[in-house]
Amino acid sequence: MPTLGRVIETSLYVDDLDRAASFYEDVLEMPLLTADQRFRAYAAGGSNVLLLFRRGFTLETVRMPGGTIPPHDGHGPLHIAFAIAADELPAWEARLGERGIEIEGRTDWSRGGHSIYFRDPDGHLLELATPGLWAVY
Repeated sequence: MPTLGRVIETSLYVDDLDRAASFYEDVLEMPLLTADQRFRAYAAGGSNVLLLFRRGFTLETVRMPGGTIPPHDGHGPLHIAFAIAADELPAWEARLGERGIEIEGRTDWSRGGHSIYFRDPDGHLLELATPGLWAVY
């Protein structure tokens, strides 16, 4: 059987693309890779990509010189987790606090990891997690 590699892209769907872009660029300082009127692509730690799509703007097939991308979309508050170094957790807590972003939850995992949870402007639940969350992380 062929094997799967890592997840390359993760997508969130947002109502206001400029507002979301400001949050991910200013608060999380994610480097912008590319953008147009329907999406933004951000480098998310090494070779992973976070895609932010304007909700409802990906319901048609996208045709490009190299092929097509089928329609997709999402609704409701979704969840993603970002890996952080254990010694950076206090700095992240301070950064979020300085920007008025409420930490909604904290978890100490049985494997030794720690997570904090907060929301982006569209209500998506974001997690910052230190090593020790999963057997593979």
